[in-house]
Amino acid sequence: MPIRHTLREVIVAAQEIVRLRCIIAEDFRVYKQSIDARKKDNIHYVYSVVAKVPDGTVCDGTVLTSLAEEHELEIPQKALVSRPVVVGMGPCGLFAAYVLCKSGNPPLLIERGEPVEKRTETVQMFWNGGELNPESNIQFGEGGAGTFSDGKLNTRISDPRQRYVLHTFYQHGGPEDILYKAKPHIGTDKLRDVIVSMRNEILRMGGEIRFDTCLTGVKYRDGAVTEIELNHSESISCHTLILAIGHSSRDTYEMLSNMQIPMEAKPFAVGVRAEHRQAFINHAQYGDVADALPAADYRLVYNGKDRSCYSFCMCPGGQVVNASSEEGRLVVNGMSHHSRDGENANSALVVTIKPSDFQGKGPLAGVGFQRKYEALAYATGGADGSAPVQLIRDFMIDRPSIELLDVHPSFTGRWRFAELKQCLPDFVTETLKEGLASFERKMKGFSTQGGVLTGVEMRTSAPLRILRGEDFQSIGVKGLYPAGEGAGYAGGIVSAAVDGIRCALAVLENERKKI
Repeated sequence: MPIRHTLREVIVAAQEIVRLRCIIAEDFRVYKQSIDARKKDNIHYVYSVVAKVPDGTVCDGTVLTSLAEEHELEIPQKALVSRPVVVGMGPCGLFAAYVLCKSGNPPLLIERGEPVEKRTETVQMFWNGGELNPESNIQFGEGGAGTFSDGKLNTRISDPRQRYVLHTFYQHGGPEDILYKAKPHIGTDKLRDVIVSMRNEILRMGGEIRFDTCLTGVKYRDGAVTEIELNHSESISCHTLILAIGHSSRDTYEMLSNMQIPMEAKPFAVGVRAEHRQAFINHAQYGDVADALPAADYRLVYNGKDRSCYSFCMCPGGQVVNASSEEGRLVVNGMSHHSRDGENANSALVVTIKPSDFQGKGPLAGVGFQRKYEALAYATGGADGSAPVQLIRDFMIDRPSIELLDVHPSFTGRWRFAELKQCLPDFVTETLKEGLASFERKMKGFSTQGGVLTGVEMRTSAPLRILRGEDFQSIGVKGLYPAGEGAGYAGGIVSAAVDGIRCALAVLENERKKI
């Protein structure tokens, strides 16, 4: 379809194609929408449209059948012996609790942070110069870390349950276009309302939610969970525990390590946030028709001799945010509203980190690695919470920045010029430079104009994996279900939500087998 069109014109075109093939069909709807910008002189939209047809309809020698609704999910109805407990209210924990409620087993859902309404106020006060709340911030609180992000809903997993996730978001107030866009995103502003709606539905179905409640201990006997401790002061009986703790629950990792729960270090990535004018990105991607298209994104990859550098979590029209969760340490992330109408685009530019890069041994070595460079970032920024910022072209030649050019940092808080090499490993600095030189060749002006870098990006994914078996239970401890991004089994909002669904269904399946 041409750049300027309406969805109604898309449906009419599909109806005409079907009519010319003499096929009877009804209930046409857009299934997928994408933009093909490979040729700047022929940028256009590409659509997939689905419709209902009578069973047995033949088209080009193929028998067509009516498609089942892909957003449907078969949830067994059975009563568990005891009430399950879900730890964490990010997308993984929310969907695990949601499915358990639908099965007739409303869980106890605990969250160390605050409800999203209060959490938003707490985060905003921190950005405005207030104190950091280590228990409720960008990383912790209802909605998880994804609440303050671009809200990307695309994923590389092939699990069909991702359609259930998207449809559930839509049912709870998400924009309709997340059901058909090739790169759906919900935006931090819309996602907060969806989270509140899902919370209210969980409560309506009988779930119990306790905020400001941290899991501080787990006890097990004869290889099975028996009890959990909350806030170091309360113990409750528990035989089914879903751990959807998120990738920043370092104290929980330490507690599990002390329990000798099997874990292993895994690769992740670290780097910086790069900012450009959104208008620059739009023109680079779309050329002269940029004003007629949505805010553009990009995906850049450089494969070096020993490791890779790549863009990650690109936020069109967004801002760089202070995502710190520990005193004396600084880490950044990116965030966008649904409209993506901010002046700047930002993206993480990160370098792969291998377990062999960690100083020290054991599954927690990656946590120590992250903490070291987050502390250096805090010190490099002046030890007052200011983020270190450097122009891209200055970073490339080890030159301190003294003034801004076209791009003004969007950072939510104070920032100051500093040399980012002071808070990054040498091999990351060198690989970033190589990557930026490569990106300049792919997108002229990316590294030589007025773009800026803000450091450091350290929370791309969990630095370890909590090992589990095919039954989704922790190896050696029955009733303990490590889940989602924090356990090392997901990498974004939708994949984390899907893993929460899978764990909830595994709970129901394992109960049936009396494991």
